[in-house]
Amino acid sequence: MIILLAFVGILGVSASGPIMAATMAPALTIALWRNVFGALVLGTPTVIKNPGLFKSLTRAELKYTVIAATALAFHFACFITAVKLTSVAGATALVCLQAAWIALFQWIRGMKPPKPVLLGLGTALLGVAVITGFDIGVSPQALIGDVLAVAGGILAAIYTLAGSKARKTLSTGAYSSLCYGLCSVILLALCLVFRQPLLNIPPEAWWGIIGVTVAAQIFGHTIFNYLLATISPLVVSMMILVEIPGAALLAGFFLDEQLPPGTYAGLALILAGLAAVILRQGRSGLKKRRGRE
Repeated sequence: MIILLAFVGILGVSASGPIMAATMAPALTIALWRNVFGALVLGTPTVIKNPGLFKSLTRAELKYTVIAATALAFHFACFITAVKLTSVAGATALVCLQAAWIALFQWIRGMKPPKPVLLGLGTALLGVAVITGFDIGVSPQALIGDVLAVAGGILAAIYTLAGSKARKTLSTGAYSSLCYGLCSVILLALCLVFRQPLLNIPPEAWWGIIGVTVAAQIFGHTIFNYLLATISPLVVSMMILVEIPGAALLAGFFLDEQLPPGTYAGLALILAGLAAVILRQGRSGLKKRRGRE
């Protein structure tokens, strides 16, 4: 069951970059509405089933959910902007470095990784250098997109780590709807501050927002939120690695995106490096303690 859910989740997040790159709306507007729709779809049945659920939140549950929602809001702002500035494949690969950042954060907290993990992280970071090096030659705009994608990966790591804490006691529906709802509030504030349109976007853009909500928000992020109750955040992040070739293939087919030859080398290095991390760390990835489903 876990493998099937992971497969569906990977398909969902793989479609995220290409859909958002093709959606003719500002990044913050896309991020806002995908979270609003996601919160409504998941929150409505959750509240109907248990009306007093959110009143019984503990301080720890609320704290980690707020941290996750804040990180998710800025992750979306960075990533969606990145796919509009640089290649979808490059931005996706750089964002998927969240697994490397999780391992690094664990190292900072005293969990020293073994040498194979360090070697994998080094290989992945070399891939980052290769991609950004080629993008410097493409345009300054592409380089800015790369930087935003790296920032998005760091924020995704924080979101995943905080979410794993909240999911120890919160159900998938409660956590996801609350997280997406809080994320929507933050993104609404960002839209107002930066004067981004809320409703005045092309009609066809709404189809892109609905598409990314269904594919990435509901069948992507929510499935991985569910898996956080039984699988370590590092392994969940590593599952998302398949998003890299998936997004590249979809962008090439639907958007006719052509990449510099060197970018493929960078993608391969990132995949190889992060695969080394999961092969070494994934053995102890299953959690002994299960949260509420």
